[in-house]
Amino acid sequence: MPTITGKRALLSLLRQEGISLMFGNPGTTELPLMDALAVDDEFRYVLCLQESIAMAMADGYARATGGIAAVNLHAAPGVGNAMGMLYDAQKAGTPILVTAGQQAHSFSLLEPNLWADLPPMARPLVKWATEVHGLKDLPRTIHRAVKTALAPPTGPVFVSLPVDVLNDEAELDLGVPSRVAPRFSADSAAVERAARILAAARAPVIVAGDAVAQSDARQELADIAELLGAPVHFEGETSAEAFPLGHRLFRGVLLRIGPAVEKALLPHDVLFSAGADLFTMAMPPPSGPVPAGLRMIHLDTDPWQIAKNYPVEAALFGDPKATLPQLAAALRAIMDRPARAAAQSRADAVAAEIARERAALEAQADALSSRTPIAPLALMRAVGRALPADAVVIDETISSGQGLFQFLRCAGPRAFHGMKGGGIGWGIPAAIGAKLAEVDRPVVALIGDGSAMYSIQGLWTAAHERLAVVIVIINNRSYRVLKQRLNAMRGLAAQVERYVAMELTEPAIDFVGLARSMGVHAVGVDTLDQFDAALRAALARKAPSLLDVRVDANFKAV
Repeated sequence: MPTITGKRALLSLLRQEGISLMFGNPGTTELPLMDALAVDDEFRYVLCLQESIAMAMADGYARATGGIAAVNLHAAPGVGNAMGMLYDAQKAGTPILVTAGQQAHSFSLLEPNLWADLPPMARPLVKWATEVHGLKDLPRTIHRAVKTALAPPTGPVFVSLPVDVLNDEAELDLGVPSRVAPRFSADSAAVERAARILAAARAPVIVAGDAVAQSDARQELADIAELLGAPVHFEGETSAEAFPLGHRLFRGVLLRIGPAVEKALLPHDVLFSAGADLFTMAMPPPSGPVPAGLRMIHLDTDPWQIAKNYPVEAALFGDPKATLPQLAAALRAIMDRPARAAAQSRADAVAAEIARERAALEAQADALSSRTPIAPLALMRAVGRALPADAVVIDETISSGQGLFQFLRCAGPRAFHGMKGGGIGWGIPAAIGAKLAEVDRPVVALIGDGSAMYSIQGLWTAAHERLAVVIVIINNRSYRVLKQRLNAMRGLAAQVERYVAMELTEPAIDFVGLARSMGVHAVGVDTLDQFDAALRAALARKAPSLLDVRVDANFKAV
């Protein structure tokens, strides 16, 4: 076996696992890694100006590639900085190898500067967390970590890398990667039970979630929807396109508000959750969200999610790509000609109703199109019209994204990525990470102004890496979503119409100036005509662009 240092072995192990790019912000405990990179021309290190930025970039990159990403954090403070974006990655099930530099073991008993017991810090937010205690354990640790991150249900893992391990030298067997095959089918008896319940449904409904997108099973779910004549909703906080946008049975996203979900589900007798979250609310619901008597079926790759909050009559623990065709076959075997004809009539009726809803939304957007400041709904319609079919959309609109799913017509795999978990500041760096993966596709991020200020320094990396990503700031000059929710409480703030610490004015934030200071082309936009011209120009530019779009700040018009 060859003699090799830990730092060189780490890079070789990462390459074995298909990783040749890492995001990070180095410090003293990362100097062994940076030393190895000085003589490695094949491995790419993307410099981010803070660890939360690095984590969200890795999240966006992993989602865009459909594989694993790597991020390197700076000791204990760096792990702390990254926790909010690591939370989002956990909720989205993003496979990320999270590493952090650590003080040498010979030094750690003294509890030196930057030292802390790192695995317990990360453990609540990852599938597995460990520290490498000797160079001989490094290959097994890296291979186990990547295997675990990519095994269903996917998610981030954490490895602490002490300085002495990376500086040590020894004869070392690097081993080889292993993978857990993701295509496992649900129990056949459970599939048959689900098919019988769905075939007998009077008015079925489907809620599509991230597991479908991660499994690349959008078309398989569309086949089920057509077979049943069932409308399809996205789960309340979707991070991926789990059903084809523009499909005649797609009815939009379920709001994370109990009464709104209950109203949407009331006409239905059977709910089929395909890898969806049932149901995480934004605030404690006064009622709902599940109507009494609604029968439920749940398919997921994570058994913890199945029947977590609500009982189900058929629990399908399986991969959507493998299981949905079995469910479709079972439905075809059960449904006779009259049943299929009834389902087809139901599909046509549902599709016609959805078409009327979309036409009404278009008319509403059209009526708002001449307003200034720009109405958010009209802006979403303009985005949908201007984007090419191969665009990738990064969504952190928070309170301004009404109609986005209905207006988008992006096609192809991994065309949409949304913030999962609620930790704001994800969108700008996620878009930059996605663009590093999607070199030949337009990447456009839709970001609220409040969210943007959590991670605005990500723009520097976009300029430094010369990435033609487009950042659209939806600028309502406030934390609009907080005003909406505080107003919904009908308390003191609503009575006096005073919303403390929710205004981003006096002074107003100069997003154009901020972007230009970091080398990003930027323009301010006040009308839809200006926006359309600016977006098309930005999409044609071979460099990053930012559009500061000033929109109506009226938080009561939800």
